[in-house]
Amino acid sequence: MDTYADLVFLGGRVVTVDAEFSVASALAVAGGIITAVGGQDDVAPLVGPGTRIVDLRGATLLPGINDSHLHGCAFGMATPPLSLDLGHPAVSSLADVAEAVREAVGRVPDGQWITGHGWDTGYLDECVSDPSRLPSRHDLDAVSPDHPVVLYSFSGHATWVNSKALELIGIDRHTVAPPGGAIVADEAGEPTGLLHEGAQALVQNALPPLSRQERTDAIRSTLATLARLGVTSYTEPGLGPGGDGIMRGALGAETLDVYRRLLADGELTARLGVLLLPTGMASTAEEFARTLTALGESGDTDPRRLAIHGVKIFADGIVPNKTSWMHEPYVGGGCGSLCVGGETDDERIAEIDAIIRHAHVAGHQVGVHVTGDRACDTVADAFAAAMAEHPRPDARHYVIHGDFLTAHSMKVLAAHGFGVNMNPTIKWTVADMEEEFVGVDRAAYAWPYRDAIDAGVRVASGSDAPVTYPDWRQGVATMMLRESKAAGRVSGPEQRIGLAEAIRTYTIDAAWQDFADDWKGSLEPGKVADLCVLAGDLLTADPHDIPEMPVVLTVVDGQVVHNTLRD
Repeated sequence: MDTYADLVFLGGRVVTVDAEFSVASALAVAGGIITAVGGQDDVAPLVGPGTRIVDLRGATLLPGINDSHLHGCAFGMATPPLSLDLGHPAVSSLADVAEAVREAVGRVPDGQWITGHGWDTGYLDECVSDPSRLPSRHDLDAVSPDHPVVLYSFSGHATWVNSKALELIGIDRHTVAPPGGAIVADEAGEPTGLLHEGAQALVQNALPPLSRQERTDAIRSTLATLARLGVTSYTEPGLGPGGDGIMRGALGAETLDVYRRLLADGELTARLGVLLLPTGMASTAEEFARTLTALGESGDTDPRRLAIHGVKIFADGIVPNKTSWMHEPYVGGGCGSLCVGGETDDERIAEIDAIIRHAHVAGHQVGVHVTGDRACDTVADAFAAAMAEHPRPDARHYVIHGDFLTAHSMKVLAAHGFGVNMNPTIKWTVADMEEEFVGVDRAAYAWPYRDAIDAGVRVASGSDAPVTYPDWRQGVATMMLRESKAAGRVSGPEQRIGLAEAIRTYTIDAAWQDFADDWKGSLEPGKVADLCVLAGDLLTADPHDIPEMPVVLTVVDGQVVHNTLRD
């Protein structure tokens, strides 16, 4: 035998995610490549004296998970020990947040900034009992009068600071919010300490930027977490000058340099795809074009380990801030708007059309953050118009989030071979809360997986970490059940999809988004050996039990990066 296998797996459920979603019982790997898939007889000739044989004992072998929308550096910075954990269930009230800040004050030197991530008014008792009650600087001032405090919401679209931070930033009743942003004020006109959307840049510009070591430590922390979760590929959806004002520059261009160094040093234990972020919110087409041209390209890395696929653009905001652009008004009024430059809707539509057209003509894949139904229609039509004016084969543009993707949007996306990147763990997190913003019916419809797949749109799934924890198991359960995190209520049962469809969104269809479905995303001979082993039989498990099924082995390119499975 010329080539024996390095690894052979036997005795499990090998879920290939091939075109037929066939299930085998054995798999062999040599030189980082899958060489055989089938039964024991198919892999037996490949077993040599140096072959490691893994008895799966009924466990499920899947393609490595591809989280197709995950902010790796930001996630590392947003989790302990680098930041306070203010997500549910770590905190359940404004009082809990204040207590966490009080404890941090006792640990850090005088004057040092205290940071936290993950707060969500949908899980803070005082805000749940009284929806008009919002976080305020006054909640933090008593416990931290002298330390500036900056607390990022779970969504990344709102920041909560105390009075000391406002003082150091220089925000008062006379401060004008940047375009596309809002400084929330009380009835007396004084800032409350809440900053929305583009106004968050006022905080970021006052903070010291992340050091190279901080970025490196954050990404290492993320990679370790992802290995434990079976995630072997992810997309960093936006790194560049447009991210310099987000989370102390965690989405800035320097982060891409850190990734390149980690790859060169053999520490990048997951495959990485990148969208460049030339500009942030409230961009104009002229600014976008100028910045994109200045960014240039870099092909100095192994494209199977680190690849730049295209660019990210912001079209609108998010529902909880009422900044998603909707056809029908929110509960309480207002429809939101596009967040690009322009004084009227028509001017803003023209700007987003021009931005998308420029990126398309430049040859980039285009991923557009868009959530509201009217914004989704606008972006889908802009994709189609750019393609009609400048035909390109296989551009694979996609809508990011697509919370309220319409039938029109889906038809346009499917007709042109475009995709959508949805977020089941965000659906799980916000399903109950969204009702107060858009009503019961629209909240139930949000993230319409069933309709999108039936319409022929290629659908990938991502966590948007640090917005949610990057646990694909919870994502699969949510796609199958549509149950909410807070109350366990079913939200939009007609949008449920099956297990095979859900797995595809985290594997082969996520690989499609990466232009990589010909070499990763399924367990077939000739594809790379990116593997995830889940204890138990996933195919027969109750969907409610899937989030608790342990990941016992993770393999990237044939190399084991996580292992709690006994051979």
